[in-house]
Amino acid sequence: MHRRALVLFSGGQDSTTCLAHALARFEHVETLGFDYGQRHHVELQARLNVLRELRERFPQWATRLGDDHVLDLAVLGAVSDTSLTRDMAFRMEASGLPNTFVPGRNLLFLTLAAALAYRRGMTVLVTGVCETDFSGYPDCRDDTMKALQVALTLGMDHRFLIDTPLMWIDKADTWRMAEQLGGKDLVDLIVEHSHTCYLGDRTHRHDWGWGCGSCPACELRARGWAAYADTTR
Repeated sequence: MHRRALVLFSGGQDSTTCLAHALARFEHVETLGFDYGQRHHVELQARLNVLRELRERFPQWATRLGDDHVLDLAVLGAVSDTSLTRDMAFRMEASGLPNTFVPGRNLLFLTLAAALAYRRGMTVLVTGVCETDFSGYPDCRDDTMKALQVALTLGMDHRFLIDTPLMWIDKADTWRMAEQLGGKDLVDLIVEHSHTCYLGDRTHRHDWGWGCGSCPACELRARGWAAYADTTR
């Protein structure tokens, strides 16, 4: 039976919802973030704010929430020529993928997460990848996750489960999941403290949270909030 989980936690809406999902489900949960030279480097501070608020507002989860880890992945930023790691405009590439796609990012994240989980006696890796509301990233697909789960299990001789609670839901449903898990208090926490904006903007406040309002991440979050808010009025 799976009791210990490692959550890939950026401090954004999706990973915060995944963290709440894990805390409601597993006996012991740890978190892992990555510093890969992302333009929205502010997310590394946002994730600490979210962790603090979760501990304070949800004492029933605080006892389950263990260590937080951050790995330096500057090499990923060095080999990636993308709008998440370079100062360039957002656009679609000839490949049909947006230039926000960082090749190999989720594959590398989950491989390193598995290595850390192996060392710390954990079997579940929780990640917020999604095939419904995403930008066409191939490393967010369910088939990719299933293949990687098999590869990691075989390669480390340690049975891993890659848990993807958001895989088949859209952003509006992600807001609803947060409400189901932690009520209005969790929704308010995500609005105020999580960070999604690719430009790292924490100066403009919207109903759905902080951000520039025009980058792909902000637009997706805003549309999801609008659809969610329509059903709660």
